[in-house]
Amino acid sequence: MLEYTLSMGIPVVHRRVVSLFERLGLDREVQFLPAEVEGQTEPWFIINTLQVIRCIDDARCEEVFYWQPEDERPDKLGEYQNVRGLKVDPEKIGGANIFRPWGWLVAFLVSERVKQAMEDEGITGIDFTPV
Repeated sequence: MLEYTLSMGIPVVHRRVVSLFERLGLDREVQFLPAEVEGQTEPWFIINTLQVIRCIDDARCEEVFYWQPEDERPDKLGEYQNVRGLKVDPEKIGGANIFRPWGWLVAFLVSERVKQAMEDEGITGIDFTPV
């Protein structure tokens, strides 16, 4: 059974992940919203990250594309339309452990501390990519 999965880009986690994050003291960085998972009787939760940080390092990313006036999306003007090979500036992250980068909210980022704790705990269903 997976303990971490994505549903339409939204992280859905088993109670074990919630317990781990609580032990790590991450309750100021995330919310856990109860969710029903078809065919499951154990508790599952959606992770809602509470921090969005302007931290993408455009120069180090493989490629970044911004929404332009000709895209006819004035609500998105200046935001990222696509990011390939995401890289972040560690100095802009500070002490954050879980967050999404401003302008590219499809990415769910965790600190090395959280990554290591999840691996040590044997949490299944998640892949980590260095950024």
